[in-house]
Amino acid sequence: MSHACPNPVSAINPISRIINPMRSICLQSGSSGNAFFVEAGNVRLLFDAGIGGRRVKMRLREAGYDVNRIDALIISHEHSDHAAHAGALHRLYQIPLYLTPRTRQAIGYRLGKTFDVRHFQVGQTLDFGAVRVRTIPTTHDAVDGAAFIVEHDGKRLGIFTDLGSPTLSLFGAVRSVDAAYLESNYDPHMLRVGPYPREVQARIRGTGGHLSNAEAASLLAARETPMRWVALAHLSQHNNAPEVALRTHVEKVGADYPIHLTKRYDCIEPLCL
Repeated sequence: MSHACPNPVSAINPISRIINPMRSICLQSGSSGNAFFVEAGNVRLLFDAGIGGRRVKMRLREAGYDVNRIDALIISHEHSDHAAHAGALHRLYQIPLYLTPRTRQAIGYRLGKTFDVRHFQVGQTLDFGAVRVRTIPTTHDAVDGAAFIVEHDGKRLGIFTDLGSPTLSLFGAVRSVDAAYLESNYDPHMLRVGPYPREVQARIRGTGGHLSNAEAASLLAARETPMRWVALAHLSQHNNAPEVALRTHVEKVGADYPIHLTKRYDCIEPLCL
């Protein structure tokens, strides 16, 4: 069964929102930049700003969306592959910027001039009319990192990247969603024999680093029922490969599990709930 969305008639036809109440696009994911777009009802949200405004605008336009109609830019943490273009996107397209006070402080001067910043605390739920965004703490080595669950019309989408370690709360979060973008960053063997120094390898494997393919697959295997779909995200360029990540997940959850792969330098097709 395909999980790709039809052409975004939802942008002009309210009836389509009843058929597809939640539509999402991974605009890019990896250490070169991350950004995720979600449309739920009449609310449009952008999560993270690791790619520039022109790319965001172009990729959304190709999917039938206007970047000027985004309701919020929500930042998960201060690392540059998630926040480098937060200030520019905020100013250029007049998007309200949501982040924690500690994340804002950590970004510092890189954020530039701001006009509409709305702070939240990790663990808080953000309300956008009928859409709610749960913020979930992670152990990633950021000052105040968050993952997200978008809720609308009884459907729940997870945006789970830069997670650190598979905590009990993360297992619970993954069990609670209908679909997710899920970090599957590295293969342990490729990391061990790869080009990174030992201290960097230790950081990636540690509680403040990233989830391995096997750790991500274990989160899926712990569910009682499969997700509608999962899109593997934040694959390492040097310590992973799409076919390796996919093989590891298939070994854990079976070949019939609905798995998609995000791209390091491009967007993937929109996925619907």
